[in-house]
Amino acid sequence: MMGYWWRFFARARTPAASAARPAAPNRDASPLLDESSAHGTVTGGEIEDRFHRFILNLPVNPGGVANPAREQSVLQRLGELCDNDRFDVRSLPRMPTVLPQLMRAMKSDNLNGAQLANLIRRDPVLVGEVMRVTGSVAYRTAHPVGSLQHAVVLLGQVGLRHVVSVYVMKPILMASAGTNGQVVGQRLWDHAERCAHAAVFLSKGQCDPFEAQLAGLVGYTGLGAIARLLEKELGQPLPACSPSFIAGCARIAARLSVHASRHWDLPSVVLDALMEHAEATPEAMAQPMSRVLHAAQRLAMCQQLAEQGLMDGEADYTDDSITQFPAQLLARCRQDLQRNFAEL
Repeated sequence: MMGYWWRFFARARTPAASAARPAAPNRDASPLLDESSAHGTVTGGEIEDRFHRFILNLPVNPGGVANPAREQSVLQRLGELCDNDRFDVRSLPRMPTVLPQLMRAMKSDNLNGAQLANLIRRDPVLVGEVMRVTGSVAYRTAHPVGSLQHAVVLLGQVGLRHVVSVYVMKPILMASAGTNGQVVGQRLWDHAERCAHAAVFLSKGQCDPFEAQLAGLVGYTGLGAIARLLEKELGQPLPACSPSFIAGCARIAARLSVHASRHWDLPSVVLDALMEHAEATPEAMAQPMSRVLHAAQRLAMCQQLAEQGLMDGEADYTDDSITQFPAQLLARCRQDLQRNFAEL
């Protein structure tokens, strides 16, 4: 099992795994488009169904006929592979050893640039990433960045948090395995970026923004593993699949995300939120972080689907599970996502 699970969560090891963003899908040929329901008012359930089909590369194909017996068999097999007693956490890639200390340090107002630089210096790859970012046009100053401490101060807490998060999570979500690995990885990373952005936006007065960003980044970690397992278990694409099958895959993926986050020793509030997502309905979520994550995921789904032409970006949708947030706040967050990502 160790080698088996490594392939589903492993970091990318080759240049192909960090290749440029794939070209936009051919709208005329894409099996994911459903023009009859792409516009107007949609429910939260419909949004999640479209999103998971898009990520997992499974067809909408309203004319197809699902095979309930086969779907149940596949879901049972996926559930067995992801069961707590069978899941080998040693097969998961390890987070850089410095990361938990760095995450705790960045929450403290007492650490200065020199202390943070000393922590970062323990990981040469992270040092290189910090220096690369601060050497970019966005951070270019009159005087070249001459030291790691200078780079840390130039980035500031927000910039450093972003660099650390991207450095850790992007290679995992972009891991290349299987025929659709690169496509699925890019789609997962695109969603993670949008979700993390929305989570920080919605976290004000609710929870720590860095922890919200982490939750947004790791919330769908398990979905990449499910995509690869489906490819292995099915052998060939399903001609059609039911909403209940998609929902079943999503539930198993949520459990895998909890496995991974526990193994990575992420902050307890992030782990608790992911566990609540895996076990409770959105309406029953009691923790502020859980509610922030759920709303951020839903808004990020809408943004990504709109970018792909799978949903009208201006469409209204009915979803009582995120109305715990004021409608104006949700609208501002949606507009902020459009400003930051629609033109990418």
